[in-house]
Amino acid sequence: MSLLQRVERHRKGADTAVATVTKTEPTPRKPVQRARGDLIAEIRDLVQTEVEGAFDELLDAADAADALSRITGIVDRIITSHEFAVTREERNRLVEEVVNEISGFGPIEPYLADPTITEVMVNGPRQVYIERKGKIQKVDVVFLNDEHVRRIIDRIIAPMGRHIDETSPRVDARLPDGSRVNAIIEPLSLVGPVITIRKFSATPYTVDDLISFGTASAETFQFLRACVEARLNIFVSGGTGSGKTTTLNVISQFIPEGERIITIEDAAELQLNQEHVVTLEARPPNIEGAGEITIRDLLRNALHMRPERIIVGECRSGEALDMIQAMTTGNDGSLSTGHANTTRDMLRRLETMILMTGYELPLRAIREQIASAVDLIVHTARLKDGSRKIVNITEVLGIEDDEILTQDIFAFEAHGVDEKGKVIGEMKSTGHRPTFMGAFKSAGVELPPGEFGIPPLDPTKPIPKGKGRWQSEESTRAAALRAVKIGLGKAVTAGGMVYVNAIGPVDPESGQVVAGGVREQTRQCLTNLKRKLEEAGSSLDKVVWANWSLKDSTEFDSFNEEWVRWFPGDPPGGQGTLLSLAQRREGFRVALGVIAQA
Repeated sequence: MSLLQRVERHRKGADTAVATVTKTEPTPRKPVQRARGDLIAEIRDLVQTEVEGAFDELLDAADAADALSRITGIVDRIITSHEFAVTREERNRLVEEVVNEISGFGPIEPYLADPTITEVMVNGPRQVYIERKGKIQKVDVVFLNDEHVRRIIDRIIAPMGRHIDETSPRVDARLPDGSRVNAIIEPLSLVGPVITIRKFSATPYTVDDLISFGTASAETFQFLRACVEARLNIFVSGGTGSGKTTTLNVISQFIPEGERIITIEDAAELQLNQEHVVTLEARPPNIEGAGEITIRDLLRNALHMRPERIIVGECRSGEALDMIQAMTTGNDGSLSTGHANTTRDMLRRLETMILMTGYELPLRAIREQIASAVDLIVHTARLKDGSRKIVNITEVLGIEDDEILTQDIFAFEAHGVDEKGKVIGEMKSTGHRPTFMGAFKSAGVELPPGEFGIPPLDPTKPIPKGKGRWQSEESTRAAALRAVKIGLGKAVTAGGMVYVNAIGPVDPESGQVVAGGVREQTRQCLTNLKRKLEEAGSSLDKVVWANWSLKDSTEFDSFNEEWVRWFPGDPPGGQGTLLSLAQRREGFRVALGVIAQA
């Protein structure tokens, strides 16, 4: 609405008010309130118009007191010359608005100073929203026009040497307090200039803060501290606004003092308390399109800076490949974040980001790199009540059949909502024992009694293979004690024939899978098959049909060399299949089944 329209509307409102007084009915309150609001809007427009004309003069003020005196003079002069009737509170608010315009960020300055607000969103000059306690709400604040919003954007990005115009209509920046800013203008934005500010606390959040917010329990953070101290590679995943960066910032505080930490970000947000921290920030291209320094560039450079820990604020594209390689080449204990809806989605996102590098890498090779590098995924989410919580802590076990294997160690279990609409729930152990438990002992990390509710080692249950560097005395001892309960086979006699299936490479005395490759395992399978047939009143020379299952079809030649040694002359016919998942997890490379005459 133009100033002329505002004045006309105010006059009509005043006429209506006068006409209402001449009637016998009481004056309605709502029209008077609307007229009052228009009056303040009219004064604000007049003040801002005059301030725009005297903008350079105000910037040249000797100090803050001098600027305040000049601004107060402008406001008082306009109120007096137009004989506006305003209260002291309204007059002081007008002065404050102009001060914010000169020395701050205009109409949104009060919201940036409010510690209870976590996000400020400007959708063009007439719509401003904030987020408070996880809920978005519109506020009664407007800018004069698009140019007014553009001026605030320029004030934000100018100190960082960045620019925004029609040829480069979007920019990422940060405020002096570290708050993250994104701005986008025409022609990309059709609603006018848009500003999105993700606020950060002036003082870094601590573990106690996140516990009080309900992000996770003290026990959960105690477990994450142990993982960081044991130098596990950790990704924090989650959707937009789920608290990934805050969580990363808090768990990075668990890195012991004395280690050399290098942080790499698009816009520096992390606030580490350790002494030996090197902060690197990417740089966008200049007006000519030159001089860009990407996160990938900084990551490669960081590898020459003798890092002990590398923290990448967020992996969005090709830098994921460099991050994964850093994790697998001696930089254990590195941390990063990524956008994803689930932990599985985070792994798929990493695959996609690596493919974005343009290198023609086989998908299996990419998955092997990811599975080897990433040890733990901490997944965050914003729940329907607006709260942000850690909802999953997931171990990345390795790769099997071209698929990355994972298992949840802890998961958030919701029980419902209370009378205030808050989600009630807790993080619980899923009953899976991580394969890296031995890493805590190797790193000298003391676990509390009960080990966070993680179940103790059960020698009778299968143990996920895990990663080579996590093989500990615990897992080796358990594997030695546990007898394999599959692969012993079963024989059934019917119709003059003996049907035998599921013969595996298991030593019948120890109950364990024999060591060696496919040739040694084939030999054990045939030894077991021979005994099983003889127990059923048959023998190898009476086999008429066979089925062999291999873990890897490329190993058929090695299998067949051993097979024909046991069936000289004319071996029985048959067919090959792939091993079942249960057999592969036990370490089988081959299993047999046959049909023989009784």
